[in-house]
Amino acid sequence: MAADGPTYGTNSGFHDWQAPFVAAPVAVVADFGAFLQRCGLLSVGQVMRYAAETRRNNVTLAQVIHAHGALDPLILAEAQAAHLGLPRADLVLDPPDPALMLDSDPRFWLAQAAVPWRRCGGVTCIATARPEDFAALLALLPSAAGNATAAVVTEAEVQEHLATTYRARLTQVASARVPAHESCRGWGTRPRRRAILLMLAALALLVVLALAPTLILTALVGWATLTLAVTALHRVAAMVAQLTRPDPPPDPPPVLFRRPAISVLVPLYREPEVAAHLVARLLRLSYPKPLLDVVLVLEETDHVTRNALARAVLPPWLRMVIVPDGQPRTKPRAMNYALDFCRGDIIGIWDAEDAPDPNQLDRVAEGFRTAPPDVVCLQGALDYYNPQQNWLARCFSVEYATWFRLMLPGMARLGMAIPLGGTTLFFRRDALELLGGWDAHNVTEDADLGFRMARHGMRTAMLDTTTGEEANCRPWPWVKQRSRWLKGYMVTWLVHMRAPGRLWRELGPWKFIGMQTHFVAALSQFLLAPLLWSLWLVLLGLPHPLDSVVDRGLMQAAGAMFIGIEALTVAAGVIAVSGPAHRHLIPWVPTLHLYWPLGTLAAFKALWELVHDPFYWDKTAHGAAASLHPLQRSGIQLEPGHERL
Repeated sequence: MAADGPTYGTNSGFHDWQAPFVAAPVAVVADFGAFLQRCGLLSVGQVMRYAAETRRNNVTLAQVIHAHGALDPLILAEAQAAHLGLPRADLVLDPPDPALMLDSDPRFWLAQAAVPWRRCGGVTCIATARPEDFAALLALLPSAAGNATAAVVTEAEVQEHLATTYRARLTQVASARVPAHESCRGWGTRPRRRAILLMLAALALLVVLALAPTLILTALVGWATLTLAVTALHRVAAMVAQLTRPDPPPDPPPVLFRRPAISVLVPLYREPEVAAHLVARLLRLSYPKPLLDVVLVLEETDHVTRNALARAVLPPWLRMVIVPDGQPRTKPRAMNYALDFCRGDIIGIWDAEDAPDPNQLDRVAEGFRTAPPDVVCLQGALDYYNPQQNWLARCFSVEYATWFRLMLPGMARLGMAIPLGGTTLFFRRDALELLGGWDAHNVTEDADLGFRMARHGMRTAMLDTTTGEEANCRPWPWVKQRSRWLKGYMVTWLVHMRAPGRLWRELGPWKFIGMQTHFVAALSQFLLAPLLWSLWLVLLGLPHPLDSVVDRGLMQAAGAMFIGIEALTVAAGVIAVSGPAHRHLIPWVPTLHLYWPLGTLAAFKALWELVHDPFYWDKTAHGAAASLHPLQRSGIQLEPGHERL
């Protein structure tokens, strides 16, 4: 729950959209359709076709008409008002009376697509974009509201009015939805104190290192070796769990059920060329358009992207939400703000360059229908569509295949809490709002959210669907991206370990241990990798700085373990890319030994930023993808200088 009070989403309840299919009332559909036909706004064929889609998807005729762009939204609102005998509210020329809002939360009215408009003779007139649901809205209002009647507006008009009128409040909520004890935002209140304490700690370490260098070096090598072994055990357990999973049951026959409305957030930042390409990819989606709500999340200061999209022709189910400028200027803050403007019962995330499977949202709907109640998030697999571009892209593709096809599914099967990926994520909206959305100050908000879910007894399940991304395949942009991820890992671990006892109780022993083995071991391996590389001296029979204090046989055993675990890494990579789509990467798997040193450079950059600027969001800059890539032949260009939040 957000720190400043309750959040508001749909009023349907946790699984209401999973209720048995109920067809829309035919009489109501036919009545409004006949009215539009008599007015000459729709043809007979359109009315029949849209009425069938209305009943098939359990939505209103107005939703179907809007999704297909058959009528201008303003004309559609005029027609609804005339058909129902209601006034048409103009929120610009005749703005709502602010006294009617009293202390109510604007997020409630955003969720209801309505706003109190005027009061006359003891009757409150509420402007609503969903006049067919007006009775349900009245049931949510306190009895003190008195008698009420409806006027008709468009949802865009309601959102524009509330976004403008309550800009400051909505902006503040976006930065602080997560409860303070689960957020890292408090770190920004005393930066000087933090810097002084960390400088004193670093000075103390240097003094100890000067007085007892061999002792410190021995301890660090020992810790690096121990975490290497822990990492290997973690990896083997996840691999075995995934590789020994039972064969999936055959697909059951299709079941007719009430599909949920799905909103997908697509954060954009300084990406003027993305509009046409993004629309081309999303047009392939097979999900019913009246239930689809794709929200392009744009920063107020990003005039380049906003101007480009303003010139583009967007389908009605794809719209923009402008995030007011504020701090921190991060992807999670932008998504927190846009969350209140979403229509869906399910909230998803795609990145600007993503190319999801056409049936991905159908799988999401079916996945949630059959999932247990505690599964509130579905994580799809990510893959790269430009692995042929260069060596770095190939290694990145092997790493992602290992992570999303072996490690994450294996960890989920073991019952561990898993760090989420930043895209191809889908949440039950009410659960996401209960958690307070994303921590606006955490630069890996996805990993943090995965563990906050686990602390509240919620689970993530892997979804058998894939989204293609553009691999970051230039060295310095790769280091910048990886440093942000590792800094976020550091921040996430520190936030959740503020109260280890409470974390133990909330996660339980197994998930608590799994969190430590994942975060601590991974960070230690990146930061202490140079010490492990020194074991090559032992394996090559050369002198090692610890020869005087550590038995040579023990050092040789550590070196042998190091080689064995490197072989395990290669084996995992080969298994992960052995499928038809990736087997061309098998010869490149052994070269990962040359790839990981970039991660060490990124880890030290992350450590410096953790001290100097913990909330700095180092944007990912993508290079131009290979000109021979199939997506380019289909009209999707990968632009140089591509940046995203």
